[in-house]
Amino acid sequence: RMTPRIAGFVPFIVASILLSACFESETPDQRVPERKVGSASPVPTDLPQGSGFDFYVLALSWSPTYCLHEGRERQDRTQCGNREKHDFIVHGLWPQFEQRYPEYCPTRLSDRVPDTLGRSVMDLTPSMGLIGHMWRKHGTCSGLSQAAYFTVVRAARDRVMVPDAFKAPNSEQRISPKQVEALFSEANPGLVADQMAAICSGGELREVRICLTTNLEFRSCPEVDRSGCRAGALSVPPPG
Repeated sequence: RMTPRIAGFVPFIVASILLSACFESETPDQRVPERKVGSASPVPTDLPQGSGFDFYVLALSWSPTYCLHEGRERQDRTQCGNREKHDFIVHGLWPQFEQRYPEYCPTRLSDRVPDTLGRSVMDLTPSMGLIGHMWRKHGTCSGLSQAAYFTVVRAARDRVMVPDAFKAPNSEQRISPKQVEALFSEANPGLVADQMAAICSGGELREVRICLTTNLEFRSCPEVDRSGCRAGALSVPPPG
């Protein structure tokens, strides 16, 4: 691991915020998007509507933290191999109640995500194991078919622009949880602090959780917000 570099990060953040974002449209059933994941796009007009819960939580995991600490024998080489370096990946799209959340809901649908469907979303979640887990634990509680659920997963991910400060940093950085949330607010007009939470573990950034309505609009979520990290500063390991 590289020694944290505190100096220079704030100017980097300021410079990154000033960069303009590129907005392009995408159809909801597009399997291999031509644009880069994370360029915010409008919600599809034919978005499948889930049922049986109050709202979604989009969990974006900082992949370098996972790859740094999980045992190599447990890592999915697609996510943690050397060929591609990932920053934020989709950890899950979680149906949520105002308090608590459902999981592993009874369903007549298969527990197994077909390879073709799973591979169509590996640009969002580069692990077939995690894709299957996402469906079994969370997707089964969405009231949607597998194909419809992953259509919503893609649409939810497309709603959120990752700040430039988190795009392929080449060294370990330090930043406060409030700064993480401020950067996401700057990059995503309408997203404010009580609609998300920066999550940490062992003083390192683990993920950012963003609350969305069933129509994928940003919305407040007090319980999720309260779960956010309270550390003064977080380490952000670089990809690689």
